[in-house]
Amino acid sequence: MEEQSVHSSISDINSEEAVRSEPMIIPRKKRICLIGAAGDDPALGAAAQQFSVPVLKSETGLEHIEDTSYCTYFILKKFEGPEYDALHKSAHRILGPTALLQLAEKKDSLPSISRPMYTQAMVGTVVVFTGFRKKDELTKLINMIHNMGGSIRKEMGAKVTHLIANCCGGDKYRYAVTFRVPIMSMEWVTALWNAKDDISSYGNNEELIATYKLKPFFGAKVCFFGFPDEEKRHMCEVLHQQGGESTEIDDPNCTHVVVDESNVNALPDLASVRAHIVKAEWFWTSVQNEGAADEKEYLFEDYLESVLSPTISVRRDSQQAATPSTASTRRKRKRLAETLSSLVQNGADSPALHKRRSSISDAGHLSVSGSFLDCTTSPDKPLLDEVEAVNTDSSRKNLSPRHQVFLELVQTESNYVGILSTIMTLFKSPLEDLIDTTGELLNGTEAKIIFGNFPPIYEVHKKMLEELRYSATHWMEDISIGNIFLKFAPDLVKAYPPYVNFFENTKEMLDQCDQNKPRFHAFLKVCQTKPECGRQSLKELLIKPVQRLPSISLLLNDILKHTSKNNPDHSALELSISSIKEVMTYINEDKRKTEGQLVMFDIFNEIDNCPPHLVSSHRSFIGKCDVMELSEGLSGRGDHLVLFLFTDTLEICKKRSKAFNSLKSPNTANGLHTTKLSQGKPYKHIRMLSLSTIKKVVDIRETDECHKVFALMVRSNQELKEKLFSFTITDEEVNKTNYLRTLCRQMANTVCKADADTFLISLDSHQLEIDTSDVALGTLSKAFKFASRTRMKVGRAFSFNKTPSKLKRAMSTMMSPFGSTNSLTPASQQLAQMRLASCNNINELGNGGSGSPSRDDVLVAPMSVQPTRKAKCSSLSMASLRRL
Repeated sequence: MEEQSVHSSISDINSEEAVRSEPMIIPRKKRICLIGAAGDDPALGAAAQQFSVPVLKSETGLEHIEDTSYCTYFILKKFEGPEYDALHKSAHRILGPTALLQLAEKKDSLPSISRPMYTQAMVGTVVVFTGFRKKDELTKLINMIHNMGGSIRKEMGAKVTHLIANCCGGDKYRYAVTFRVPIMSMEWVTALWNAKDDISSYGNNEELIATYKLKPFFGAKVCFFGFPDEEKRHMCEVLHQQGGESTEIDDPNCTHVVVDESNVNALPDLASVRAHIVKAEWFWTSVQNEGAADEKEYLFEDYLESVLSPTISVRRDSQQAATPSTASTRRKRKRLAETLSSLVQNGADSPALHKRRSSISDAGHLSVSGSFLDCTTSPDKPLLDEVEAVNTDSSRKNLSPRHQVFLELVQTESNYVGILSTIMTLFKSPLEDLIDTTGELLNGTEAKIIFGNFPPIYEVHKKMLEELRYSATHWMEDISIGNIFLKFAPDLVKAYPPYVNFFENTKEMLDQCDQNKPRFHAFLKVCQTKPECGRQSLKELLIKPVQRLPSISLLLNDILKHTSKNNPDHSALELSISSIKEVMTYINEDKRKTEGQLVMFDIFNEIDNCPPHLVSSHRSFIGKCDVMELSEGLSGRGDHLVLFLFTDTLEICKKRSKAFNSLKSPNTANGLHTTKLSQGKPYKHIRMLSLSTIKKVVDIRETDECHKVFALMVRSNQELKEKLFSFTITDEEVNKTNYLRTLCRQMANTVCKADADTFLISLDSHQLEIDTSDVALGTLSKAFKFASRTRMKVGRAFSFNKTPSKLKRAMSTMMSPFGSTNSLTPASQQLAQMRLASCNNINELGNGGSGSPSRDDVLVAPMSVQPTRKAKCSSLSMASLRRL
């Protein structure tokens, strides 16, 4: 109906013009006639003389209509009134004063035109209309365009220069978006007509085009579903800037529901709302292309279907075809959500994951997991299957430690080259292909600053990976790994310094373009939704080369440790490690004193018996978390530990209690004891875990009895069995979800993987048999064992002659599972010290003191009446956990 109205109006106008021009034969001789006020304008008179034709003046020009010996160009300042209508019906030409001045300025000849032309603002412009329903409005716009020298077409084609739209949809709109035809609002035409007396006003002016382009979300009411609050606010701001209006999901006028597919695994209930349910990629693609993308290509339901197995999809398709009712659709969506939810929670996105994993390196089987989120692959990933062929459970025990670490090196190098390939193909090439075109997102200078130093690194690592894979498929114990790196050391020295030394400039330019170029910002957002990016930003991907050489150095050192001195490769490895260190020294000498590294020295000085190699030039401090151990594998159940997270390592320390330290010198004067204690180190080293040995991070779902609990599944190359360490976070300021995501991100960086989510799984506490109800008893029991073992006088600490309140303070200070509370405020200290009263059995006091209990015991006993129970330890079958 809409298109018929447009075509009818255009056809009527074209027919009228044909009828007017058909009977008359246009003579070749030309002359100019200035009508009315135009004859009194000296500028117009001067301009008319430039055409070297006779120039006449007349009040109405009607006396020259019948003279067909000349083609007369009537110059009128008003395109309305009875005189204009009479001249318009004649076979002569009508020009406005602006058109005459423009022609004279450009030294053009008088044009052969069939319609009046007031200005040349739209000469050469070919326009198509879409979305207009009012014929009068459309007719007015068409007359304006004709009077400015433009022309109209019914359908889109190669000659069409602009689409004037009143909606963001339809075939014509899709054509314009696809072929990058500017889509203009009707205000563009009216603005040009209002400036018809300005000889410098033209429709192809870039500023004018940018001002009056139809916004991609014109007329749209959009709801953002499932996004974090900060991201949602940002998207709402972009939506309003791009002509849309934000709304809620229950708004009956809602036109689009944009869903965050990374956080939502079920379709929203829109039974009462007829809206497009699309992925976030639709939103950012529309901003990038400056036109609403086709919703059919970004449907969220299609995304859900794409992550299911073909059999499920086929079965559901057949069910939907058989019963195409609304209830059936709801059931389909429910089943779809349940299936996806189980896939995400269990990590079992392919049947292969239910089998025992048998990779010699966790980096290996994490990178080739079946997760639909893990699509970062190197260009030659099929070749890696040849290496993975040796990763069988039976052959793993027969692999030498040297072979195991080498395969881990090959796997991380494969992941790294995959990331480099993603940067090249997904970001660099498309951006450079658009340079010097109408759709360019970056100019040549900006693209060179961001990507100019990147290709040499990609080329050298691609060649190096080929040789590493060849060595992996033709493995022998005396094969020379060091010679491979010695061969490429000169190329590494050439490739890395320019990139690393100018990386700050790269980040600065990237941030500047991201903030100042909305279409480039949208391009980055679209790419970030791609599976191969692992939802990482371009900035996060570009930092990978800065981190790669230190990682290679660590792996080569590990290989050297497992290479005997009789092996010919031993000396080559030493030389290759030295060459890698020389490269790092060369490019890092101005970057050693970073904030994270300075903090690292302070941490080292606070840890008793801390490994010296914790302090390293390539390592930086990330964050700290106070936890309580729920397992027995590190320090003991109920012990208070501190996790210091670095870029590639997790340092686990025991938090020393001042109360326990006081037992070592009970006769020491308070002042002297306090001085000694303040000089002691607050932490004791327990274990230093490389992040590459952490295979899975298990997020224990929250319950009333299980709060802020998580577990780590750990296995090094030398250990055949996995170990499970479980903790509960005691630091109230630490958000468990954010901490685990940060940990997984650092794990991914260590093994050069783009998608960190493959390291994180969620389970219920009963699946790991974790019990948090009696962890405090472990601390209390250890206190008495310690006192009994040292045979020291503990009368002051356990004096029953004190008042109940003093006894409570003494016990809480000495055995609080919350450790030292000196850093807390007085009120917080008292609260932390009082917590023990609700979870400990005071009857155990009889085992630690001498003599019968006094009546003070009776007064204190009501603090806790829990029966003693045996602590459970984490004992999930590792075979079951592997399948997760």
